[in-house]
Amino acid sequence: MFKFLKKIFIIELEFFFNIVYDEITQTGKVSIMAENTSTRLKAIMAQRGLKQADILRLAQPYCEKYKIKMGKSDLSQFVSGKVEPGQWKLTILGLALDVSEAWLMGLDVPMERETTPASLDGDGRIGEFVGLFCQLTAEQQALIIAQIKGILSAQ
Repeated sequence: MFKFLKKIFIIELEFFFNIVYDEITQTGKVSIMAENTSTRLKAIMAQRGLKQADILRLAQPYCEKYKIKMGKSDLSQFVSGKVEPGQWKLTILGLALDVSEAWLMGLDVPMERETTPASLDGDGRIGEFVGLFCQLTAEQQALIIAQIKGILSAQ
């Protein structure tokens, strides 16, 4: 399951790097850090009328699914700015709040997720596929990709 979370995080980072690349090629410069996780959490709490307990409640299903522990003290430290969340907890918060992890980190990118949690794992098949795919060797993964491309080209 950590590999699936890592895949989500990588998708968000790729999205961020594409935005940065576009900004650099269009303007010749980039403004990367506008804020930080603390200010972003406070903003979303104010915007949606959420309390820290509400965020923990929203995050609970993802914490259980991916076996990540996040308690009151963790979230309190993130909101206060005392601690920045690590990759796993940042991903959990992004999923729970349905916002981009890059945006939640304070980067100057759109708030919206490129892919929503529902579209990533609507019926569980994608999560199952990613979990199984990650267990394969590189050679086996290449065979699967070739098979998928063959099926799609025959359509």
